[in-house]
Parts: sequence; structure tokens; C-alpha cells
Amino acid sequence: MAMDGYRGFLGLLVSALLVGFLSVLFTLIWVLHYREGLGWDGTALEFNWHPVLVVTGFVFIQGIAIIVYRLPWTWKCSKLLMKSIHAGLHAVAAILAIISLVAVFDFHNAKNIPNMYSLHSWVGLTVVILYILQLLLGVSIFLLPWAPLSLRALVMPIHVYSGLLIFGTVIATVLMGVTEKLFFALNSSGYSTSPPEGVFTNTLGLLIVVFGALIFWIVTRPQWQRPKEPNSIFLQPNGGAQEGVEGSAINFSNVDKSDSELNNEAAARKRNFIVDEAGQRSTM
Repeated sequence: MAMDGYRGFLGLLVSALLVGFLSVLFTLIWVLHYREGLGWDGTALEFNWHPVLVVTGFVFIQGIAIIVYRLPWTWKCSKLLMKSIHAGLHAVAAILAIISLVAVFDFHNAKNIPNMYSLHSWVGLTVVILYILQLLLGVSIFLLPWAPLSLRALVMPIHVYSGLLIFGTVIATVLMGVTEKLFFALNSSGYSTSPPEGVFTNTLGLLIVVFGALIFWIVTRPQWQRPKEPNSIFLQPNGGAQEGVEGSAINFSNVDKSDSELNNEAAARKRNFIVDEAGQRSTM
């Protein structure tokens, strides 16, 4: 099935992948060149894993997971497969985020540095907890088959909104963390002189913002939404089809039949509609 505005979508997708890759690359250059490298020994080298894992998993991989339903090359794949890929990418991002927190707490405890005193740490820990809850809720309701369709339809708008809210909060938290680290590493007077590390890391922050903006734009364009399955129509309580469902899903070929016959057939079709993916019209 052809996508409306395919060239625009492809251009934005390539731009998002490029900017996201540059964000990860800039983070590696920052810790390897300016912050002395990586390690796992309780020193600052262990702390350096924190920005690397957060930008790689919590920003880049999470962004890809958000837009995976929008890729037109996957529209012929089964919805179950795409749900599994979506959940798997989010699971990888969650694991990397947890490891990044372990690195921070381990470093602070080894150096007797207080934990959880800054706004960055408060928001960061909160968003990790919410992200894990979002992942568990999504897997339980949308991936596993036990959840009733009414529950899926009820939870879906919350799932979509909270997912985008978490992604935006992650980007804001990363920017706070980058600034906080530069203030500690360069101190306020050194940072104000715009040293090379400060300029380079500020550029990293801009790349992360651009990546987030591209992901938000891609995921909020209705014309780039995964098409509804041909045999999957969700009926609203008033008996009408869900908004956006193609009218061609119903066969009106026998137009010469009587009104009563048409009404009987319409009722039969409604009873036999396969409702296997209620509320699954979002990118999440």
C-alpha cells in the first residue's frame, strides 16, 4: 500500500536516523576524548557509561521504537510481529537505562557523593520508573492475548500520550544532565568562557533536541499511520465504524436488494466482524 507523502517521510526518517547516530557518536567522543574514557571501577570512568547508555538507549533506541509502526516496509508484516519488535526495542532501552543508573549510584557510593539531590536525578529516576511501568503495561495489555478489547480501547489513548510524554521528558532530563555535568567538570567560570568541551557538548544537546523534534513530527502525521487491517474494524458503541476505517471494508455490490435484506445482511456483518486489534491505530 502506497504512503501519502512518501518522499517527505523518507527524508525525515533518514534525517532522524542521521541525527540520532550523530548524537550517539558525539556522546562517545565526549566521554572518550574529553572525559578520559570508560571503565567499571567506581571511578569517573564508570560514571561515563551513564551518558553513553542514556543517549544510546533512552533517546536513540526509544525514538526508533516509537516510529517503528510508521515504516511502510513493515506494513505487510503481521501486527503481532510489529508489536514484538516495538516492545523489544523498548525493553532494550529500559535495560540500558537501568545499567546507566547503576553506574551513577555505584560511582557516587564509591566516592561518598550524595545521591538524589538534584532536579536531574529526581526527574531521571522518575522517568525510568514510569518507562518501565509503561513497558510492562503495554506488554500485558497489547501484546499478550488475555486483555479484553474494551480494556485495550480504554488504555490505548493513555498509552500513546504517556509514551510521548516520557520521551519528551527523557530529552529534557538529558539536557539537564549534560549541563549539570559541565558545571561540575568545568565549574561555572570555566564553562562561561566557552571552552572546546563546552561548545562540543552544547552541540550534542542541540542534536538531541533536533532528533526528538523529528521523531515527534513523524509520529504525529496521520498520513504516515499504519493502515488498518482489512479484516479488523472496531465498532463504536453507537454501532458506527471507528473513525478512519475505510468504507471499502464493507461490500455493497448487491445494491438491488431490498432494504430489509440489506439491513439483515448489515446486522450479520456486524456480528461477524473480527475485532482483533481494537485501538491499535497509534504508532505506539
